[in-house]
Amino acid sequence: QVQLVESGGGLVQAGGSLRLSCAASGSIFSINRMGWYRQAPGKQRELVAFITRGGSTNYADSVKGRFTISRDNAKITVYLQMNSLKPEDTAVYYCNGNTAPFGNGMDYWGKGTLVTVSS
Repeated sequence: QVQLVESGGGLVQAGGSLRLSCAASGSIFSINRMGWYRQAPGKQRELVAFITRGGSTNYADSVKGRFTISRDNAKITVYLQMNSLKPEDTAVYYCNGNTAPFGNGMDYWGKGTLVTVSS
């Protein structure tokens, strides 16, 4: 089993920045891809960004150029630096771990952290 714990959410004004962290524990050797998803009220959960164990990254078009995902393989921690935040970035952000680099392995989820961007 893998446990994922997010931190760093909060309230920020539009144009501001936040940094989310996600620490993994348990059977961490099984985790390859780590990423962030978000779910806004009334909307489906969507992929924000992911990073593989080898360092390959992918971003949703809506956050490209504003968000940066990084990873500390020694600590099995993933970070999401969010800059130039917009009100539409308001959502619960969930950390995800997957045992396969293409995301088709076993999924693990954190409980989420709320990000609120005020206009």
